[in-house]
Amino acid sequence: MVQRYAVLNIWVDAVTTQDVLDAVVDFVENGSRVHTIFASNPEKNFSVPQDPILYEKFKKADLLLPDGIGMVLAVKCLYGVRMERVTGIGTMQAICRLAAERGYGVFIYGAKEEVNKAAVDNLGKMFPGLQIAGRAHGYQPEDQMEALVQRLNDSGAKILFLALGSPKQEQWIARYEGRLEHVRVCQGIGGTLDVLAGKTKRAPLIFRRLGLEWLYRLVTEPKRWKRQKVYPVFAGQVLWAKMKKFFW
Repeated sequence: MVQRYAVLNIWVDAVTTQDVLDAVVDFVENGSRVHTIFASNPEKNFSVPQDPILYEKFKKADLLLPDGIGMVLAVKCLYGVRMERVTGIGTMQAICRLAAERGYGVFIYGAKEEVNKAAVDNLGKMFPGLQIAGRAHGYQPEDQMEALVQRLNDSGAKILFLALGSPKQEQWIARYEGRLEHVRVCQGIGGTLDVLAGKTKRAPLIFRRLGLEWLYRLVTEPKRWKRQKVYPVFAGQVLWAKMKKFFW
């Protein structure tokens, strides 16, 4: 059973990539509803609680990946538990490999049209045999949502990747999951398609291994500082929570 830890205002699961893949197989083979997989990171500690619907959806997610190194360190600080970082992009690729092996159809929704198409093309090259049941860019007008849901259902896809960014992707699945007839796994993948399409360069392996991918992205994309300024606040709140736990 997956162990879930409360970290300040949100949660994170102690899982490995293999745990996720085992769960995906179970969800697809035995599930009767949409099972959600979201990334958990320090930024969401501040954004998720602001929206009651999003907060509830996040709380009830089937898997909350320890996507950010901040969550891994927070769990170690608060609970003394060592966790493995499981990235959203790594998980998405692992699920695609699994889907290619088992014949699960996937649907990819999100990002700009050219990014979506390029990412899908590259996924087909990376994972021969991957069944792309359908795709759609992320700028569908609201009056086309009914048609999009119908396309998803007609595709027969078992796995849906949502690349709408947070919180839009979580809000979308919260609104439409009850209408999806065949999807059994839905993963929110944020900006993953930009990386797969070659539009955004992922951090070198050494940065990833050291848990400094956030630093690389900040240096190469300075505009991200507005988002990442929450990190020192998050760290301070975790340390304060640790002190209260220790002294009170």
